[in-house]
Amino acid sequence: MNILVINAGSSSLKYQLYDMKDESVLASGRVERIGMDSSIVTHEPEGRPEVRIVDEILEHTSAIKRVLDMLTHPEHGVLSSVQEIDAVGHRVVHGGEAFKESAVVTPETKLEIRKLFDLAPLHNPAHMMGITAVEAVLPGVTQAVVFDTAFHQTMPQQSYLYPVPMVLYKRHAIRRYGFHGTSHAYVSERAAEVLGRPLEELKLVSCHIGNGASATAILHGKSFDTSMGMTPLEGLMMGTRSGDLDPAIVPYTMNKEDLTLSEVNSMLNKHSGLLAISGLSSDMREITEAMFDGDKNAKLAFEMYAYRVKKYIGAYAAAMNGIDVLLFTAGVGENSVVLREHVCDGLTFLGIKLDKELNAQRSKEARVISTPDSSVAVMVVPTNEELLIARDTFKLARQRGAEQA
Repeated sequence: MNILVINAGSSSLKYQLYDMKDESVLASGRVERIGMDSSIVTHEPEGRPEVRIVDEILEHTSAIKRVLDMLTHPEHGVLSSVQEIDAVGHRVVHGGEAFKESAVVTPETKLEIRKLFDLAPLHNPAHMMGITAVEAVLPGVTQAVVFDTAFHQTMPQQSYLYPVPMVLYKRHAIRRYGFHGTSHAYVSERAAEVLGRPLEELKLVSCHIGNGASATAILHGKSFDTSMGMTPLEGLMMGTRSGDLDPAIVPYTMNKEDLTLSEVNSMLNKHSGLLAISGLSSDMREITEAMFDGDKNAKLAFEMYAYRVKKYIGAYAAAMNGIDVLLFTAGVGENSVVLREHVCDGLTFLGIKLDKELNAQRSKEARVISTPDSSVAVMVVPTNEELLIARDTFKLARQRGAEQA
């Protein structure tokens, strides 16, 4: 079975095509600047040179058609016909309380996703455009939706409720939802597999640290608590997001600086975090390089960033009454040797002992970077959200096929 995985944004679309016989990637790519006359299509067939085309692509249906053209192209395609695509899986950021697991796309599913537009106005409408575009171009093909929030639906009320009037939760669904759930689910399963231990017996803290960042307490295979909240703004300090702050800062700053609600929202999401403190960049690579060159603001930004990661790890170890595995994943977590070392150096009270030689090694494979006598297995686990989406889509498509047989 061939599964096409799609992550549709408002003006972009990423894709990967999997052969589920061995879970190999046949091709991947992206369409950028949708809605413009200079859209960019980048197609990467496995084992062959990248193909790049600039053309007019005005909406998502045209973008999907172009993707299918690339996948079936006589020179750089990997399929002889679109009929070889058995199912399509979509990443959807917000599933609210309606979706505790991945689901087949039905009229009812689409209605529920639309109801969640208010909770994810930048993401869910774009995902819906991807779904309707596939319906138009590949009618009758099974589609599945895999939600960033679904993994966190196992959190208990003490974790997901905010200490505000309950009427706000009942009327407006104001609560912690958490994000990066697909990544946290994948890396925790992969870590248990590498360690040769049942996931259900482990207490893990998973740190998905990229431009957006979140930490999750995973107790016996289920999300127990997570740092992102009703939106991805809460929690860790990020590339351009503030993370946790005193909520009174918002009205105070609006009054002092005469800011609108839109302006302060933009400040906290796009002009805070590493970028705000360093005054240089939101990219951890540039921050680290500047820090080593003696830039005091870059050093401060780095230390604040690492400190907040450290605090969440300690808090989640307390929440679960222990920790067996500490995971680092995503762009910064997988690649920043110095950040991992800085964080772990402050967690010796948990029995964490980092092997600095193992930590410094570069690898695309999941690996343990702690010493043999460390009480906690510290691991770097490359995330693969697309593969988990493909797996869930494969499972749902087979179930649907069996039901229709």
